[in-house]
Amino acid sequence: MSEFGAEKRVVISPDPTALAESVANRLLHRLLKRTRAGIVEHIAVTGGDIALAVLAAAGASPVREKVDWSLVHVWWGNERFVAADSPERNEWQTRRALLDHIAVPAENIHAVAAADSGLDLDAAADAYAQELALFAADGNPWPHFDICLLGVGSDAHIASLFPDRAEITVTDRSVLPVRESPKPPPERVTLTRPVINSAARVWLVLAGSDKASALGLALAGASYTNVPAGGAKGTKRTIFFVDAAAAERVPAELIDQEYY
Repeated sequence: MSEFGAEKRVVISPDPTALAESVANRLLHRLLKRTRAGIVEHIAVTGGDIALAVLAAAGASPVREKVDWSLVHVWWGNERFVAADSPERNEWQTRRALLDHIAVPAENIHAVAAADSGLDLDAAADAYAQELALFAADGNPWPHFDICLLGVGSDAHIASLFPDRAEITVTDRSVLPVRESPKPPPERVTLTRPVINSAARVWLVLAGSDKASALGLALAGASYTNVPAGGAKGTKRTIFFVDAAAAERVPAELIDQEYY
């Protein structure tokens, strides 16, 4: 395995299906290794087509049955503030892709309050911050995620941190409400950049030629305020898992097919 610390690297798959299966395989084997050692794992997942394809591939893999899910806690990097039964909700999608297919205890699933929960948007964000604080690690006000899985939009947004908006600059809070989102639905809840960047491994997953520009800018060191994906960095690993179409502009020296 290559040694490169938290420096950004790119792993390329030939197409979206192979990409989803590759990332799912890495996710499951990481969780299998860690839970076999008795380690409690906190992971953050997200929505978006390719990220959900990863979770669906994990949910269909026989390896999932070998993981001790009682040691795994699942969080969301962002959530759409809609009704609990809305197909637009990341939790709703994740349950059908993965959670309904694994033996994870209900108390290990940490979902953002829905729009019909009785909480308004601000209260939902505050409640999620308080839940994060209950699992704080190493003196931080939030848990230490082993893996934070992120999709990347064609505008280079991650979670619900969009370019040139105030949310991407906030460093003194763990969770924020988002209003008038550039992408519907307009109301959302998101983790902040410091929480994302406290993860040991940040895995960003991109597919399609429409993501090539965002990937190129993120790798080139563009300002995170303009290119949020460029500001995502794990403390140990920062990996862009991409398909061939998204990789058109990737410098050869950043490609690391050996990463596992």
